[in-house]
Amino acid sequence: QVQVVESGGGLVQAGESLRLSCAASGSIFRANVMGWFRQAPGKQRELVANIITGGSTNYGDSVKGRFTISRDSAANKVYLQMNSLKPEDTAVYICNAVITGSSYWGQGTQVTVSS
Repeated sequence: QVQVVESGGGLVQAGESLRLSCAASGSIFRANVMGWFRQAPGKQRELVANIITGGSTNYGDSVKGRFTISRDSAANKVYLQMNSLKPEDTAVYICNAVITGSSYWGQGTQVTVSS
């Protein structure tokens, strides 16, 4: 049974930084894709960033230039460095791992940015 667990959320002021971590455990296979989505109250879930086997990355337009995704492929871990945070970044950040064609989701970690 694959489990996806996030950590690192919290309350920060605008302009500050946070680093989120995520680990997918319970599989002998490496994840093909790992990434972060976020969901704010009353809004649809949106892609923040993902990273594909080989290192290719994708970012949502609103976070380009401020957030950086990285991964430890051997350990099925992914990280999200978030800099210059804005109040509109406030959301639950949810980790996703795609392993052998199946998609697994974490429970999410709250990020709150005060102005």
